[in-house]
Amino acid sequence: MLQGFKEFITRGNVLDLAVAVVIGAAFSGVINGLVDGFIMPLIGWLVGAPDFTAIAFSIPNWQGGSTRFPIGEFIQGLVMFLLIAAAIYFFVIVPINKLKALRKSSEEVVEEAAAEEVVLLTEIRDLLRAQSGAPSPSQSN
Repeated sequence: MLQGFKEFITRGNVLDLAVAVVIGAAFSGVINGLVDGFIMPLIGWLVGAPDFTAIAFSIPNWQGGSTRFPIGEFIQGLVMFLLIAAAIYFFVIVPINKLKALRKSSEEVVEEAAAEEVVLLTEIRDLLRAQSGAPSPSQSN
């Protein structure tokens, strides 16, 4: 029983998931700091403080009172979600994709150069074999 638990815990995907949760929690602080410390003040400077929490409506209930629906909290949460998603996309995803594209293009250039070198070296080998009188691999088949 303990052996099975040990195997489960030491599997790569469980450890990767644990690391991802810890890194995600730390990264959440970075993104929240970016949104709270830069994006929200910038929006507040441009258009005023975006506080939607005061938006609400009330409906009379059957007991003679009224029931309040604070939809502003939902709107505030939605705006914060969109701002955080935009911050992650524009400050993390876009730069990483550009770095990957740059890396990929440089790897393709290296691969093309390597393929050209192989062709050239093959030709040199065949010429040297032809000069020494030994049959080339293409002639022996």
